Amino acid sequence: MRSSVRGVIGVCVLDQILYTLHMPAKVLVVEDSRAMREYVTSVLEGTGGMDFDYAESGFHALQLLSHVSPDLIITDINMPEVSGLELLRYVRKSERLKDVPVVVISTDGHPVDRERAKAAGASIMLEKPFDPEVLKRAVSGLLEGPPG
Repeated sequence: MRSSVRGVIGVCVLDQILYTLHMPAKVLVVEDSRAMREYVTSVLEGTGGMDFDYAESGFHALQLLSHVSPDLIITDINMPEVSGLELLRYVRKSERLKDVPVVVISTDGHPVDRERAKAAGASIMLEKPFDPEVLKRAVSGLLEGPPG
């Protein structure tokens, strides 16, 4: 009896591991422009394996992050209430979220803005308008993580 219980528990653990390995990545898209949120989503939906949550401001993203644990965050910089850089600083200071990759997409392509995003902890910064293929490759690379 004991070995059969152990066998069932082992199968349950294996099932859970396999389920976790095949779970879609959770992506939080933070953008005050609905059109841009929809565009980013449409670009990435074609790659498959992603579920999306949305926030129309940095403030809304902070509220969501109190109970959502994304695998990746894509954020604009210039938003009302809480900017993308403020959001990024919060994420990097959070013990739970500090390792989540963050893609910054913004019209601010000036070198000073790039440095600010990098200093705040951006994984990648893309300038609007961006090449959809570049976004796909960046997101895929960040979700796969470093080889190893």
